[in-house]
Amino acid sequence: MSKILIRGAKVLGGDPQDVLIDGETIAAVGTGLDAEDATVIEAAGQVLLPGLVDLHTHLREPGREDSETVLTGTKAAAAGGFTAVHAMANTFPVADTAGVVEQVWRLGKESGYCDVQPVGAVTVGLEGKQLAELGAMHDSAAGVKVFSDDGKCVDDAVIMRRALEYVKAFDGVVAQHAQEPRLTEGAQMNEGVVSAELGLGGWPAVAEESIIARDVLLAAHVGSRVHICHLSTAGSVEIVRWAKSKGWNVTAEVTPHHLLLTDELVRSYNPVYKVNPPLRTEADVMALREALADGTIDCVATDHAPHPHEDKDCEWAAAAMGMVGLETALSVVQQTMVETGLLDWAGVADRMSARPAAIGRLEGHGRPVSAGEPANLTLVDPAYRGEVDPAGFASRSRNTPYEGRELPGRVTHTFLRGRATVVDGKLA
Repeated sequence: MSKILIRGAKVLGGDPQDVLIDGETIAAVGTGLDAEDATVIEAAGQVLLPGLVDLHTHLREPGREDSETVLTGTKAAAAGGFTAVHAMANTFPVADTAGVVEQVWRLGKESGYCDVQPVGAVTVGLEGKQLAELGAMHDSAAGVKVFSDDGKCVDDAVIMRRALEYVKAFDGVVAQHAQEPRLTEGAQMNEGVVSAELGLGGWPAVAEESIIARDVLLAAHVGSRVHICHLSTAGSVEIVRWAKSKGWNVTAEVTPHHLLLTDELVRSYNPVYKVNPPLRTEADVMALREALADGTIDCVATDHAPHPHEDKDCEWAAAAMGMVGLETALSVVQQTMVETGLLDWAGVADRMSARPAAIGRLEGHGRPVSAGEPANLTLVDPAYRGEVDPAGFASRSRNTPYEGRELPGRVTHTFLRGRATVVDGKLA
């Protein structure tokens, strides 16, 4: 590998510095570094971050390659500045055995665009009745540490307790999709003023909050780690804040779309806004932003959920739930958190790289931008402004809620262990 000199970048948004990459490693960080034999990237005005880490990505392979593959999904991740993603287990077949998680892990190795860390299912077939092969998945080549039935809630308290007890043996974590199924039967959107006016089945906040309350108590009882997926309500924030005040091992994530969009958008009946959990109210959005800023919510996770056009280009009630998010996540966080003054770029690096890597126990990612560290890096131009055009996405699917919306910031370069996966905003 040749040397690369990134010149004049604002490391974590600070003063301009030079960063020299030699092979897979950051060789030096400073000013006036020697560029001999190095490819030079002039990065004045750009912000250099550690490579982003996503705790919550749906890559769909195996089984739904019509919507995404490991290759197209990791290309989308690289384009968005990510160097590692956690691939959720709701594939066909479900990633509930060592064989399936190893398949996904190997496909990630072959893609080469970012590291793929499979997430194992908590229960067999995501059916919530019998624990999956948690130990075997952890002991496999994939080394699974995160387990989730995401897309479905582990609603049986006994099963959830057993899972939390089991993963303690290898410092694993259970990532819960908090949705009480009986309270959301037939639900189509957030329960509130808008759902009442539109006559759509309401999805109450308490359906999420009641499961979170139960699970933080269970995690405390057995002394294990629980992670709350895509937290979406102000009440959920308060429960997590209380649990953390007790010193319990609870972490939580928020999606970019829940930081920006509200249930008012559902008035359009455009299924691109249909997602699980649903878009909430403006008050919820503001509470989520404040909680991400103060650390109650640990990290941003995309919940990148690609769907083919026929699953979205239909009437609202029949449409699939989910949005693509890998390629727009950093821009949304810049708009909602940086440009509002709630986070600086060092805070973004913490919430989108360091903390998700720590929660997932992912080595080599979320590291400081300093000499001797792996060269997993993202260079972003924060001054850029442009309309979102899904036709240019690397993802196989186009179900973005931001089409035609102007968002700030653009990833110009992504480096995976010193190798450029994105150069000048285009996939290498």
